[in-house]
Amino acid sequence: MTMYDYKFGIEIELTGITREKAASVLAETLGGTSQYVGGQYNAYEVTLPDERKWKVVSDASIHTVGGYNTSVELVSPILNYHNDIDNLQEIIRMIKAAGGKTNSSCGIHIHLDGEPHNAKSLKNFINIIASRNDLLYEALQIEPSRMRYCQKMDARLVNDIKKKKPKTEQKIKDIWYNQKNAGTYYHYHESRYHFLNLHSYFNGVGTVELRGFNSSLKHAGVIKAYILLALALNHQALTQTKATSRRNQDENKKFAMRIYLNRIGFIGPEMKNYREHLLKHLDGSSAWRYGYDNPKYKKNQKIDKGVN
Repeated sequence: MTMYDYKFGIEIELTGITREKAASVLAETLGGTSQYVGGQYNAYEVTLPDERKWKVVSDASIHTVGGYNTSVELVSPILNYHNDIDNLQEIIRMIKAAGGKTNSSCGIHIHLDGEPHNAKSLKNFINIIASRNDLLYEALQIEPSRMRYCQKMDARLVNDIKKKKPKTEQKIKDIWYNQKNAGTYYHYHESRYHFLNLHSYFNGVGTVELRGFNSSLKHAGVIKAYILLALALNHQALTQTKATSRRNQDENKKFAMRIYLNRIGFIGPEMKNYREHLLKHLDGSSAWRYGYDNPKYKKNQKIDKGVN
């Protein structure tokens, strides 16, 4: 399988329009029907011609523009990149055109299908994120106000994984909760509020969640870049024999990120715009590791074919 073949879902937080309006926009854009279903989250459902359902729900963490009814979270059904990415980008454009807005309280969460994962790939995922914690947070410009819901990788977790070398999902689960058979029965267990959330994998939802994305409606390509990054990280975790949690020396962060993105699949002209979205907030030069004027450049013109 390529990284594009894995199923995923997305949650997009926004404000500025009501949930009713957002559901109407979804229905019109996707050729579906909208219905108010209420419940704890005052939800609307949008049923597509293929019977899949989008949900439009409230979220208490969103700082609204226009009151409670403008607390909006779009929750997708299971998506496939090949079939759904164009429609998803059109949804973003139409929600923006209808008056949708985002602010520093709004995030995007991407859920990756947990079915292909096993103990090795889960351990790989933990180590991959841990090794690039700081680089990812800087590249994605995660808002300080969202850090409560999107914490960096827990050092205790990483150290226990390294020390105990778990071979089974149950052992990883016990390390995740720092207690045997704990936490899985609580939907809002505190362990979920990290960039990488495995609580959603262990508690029956069956997904690996990445929470490290600021919501944006300015450019549909930004959200596509987020999805591509999530799919690439997922593919790396699933296919790499082993991953280390050792952090790289990123004296030139933009260069380090470019090399890493190339390694995990962001190659070719078709990926140019999405690389730029993920590099634009980083300092340094994406072309020269030490800088063109640095004496090290001439000595190291052909270095760094890849980064561990």
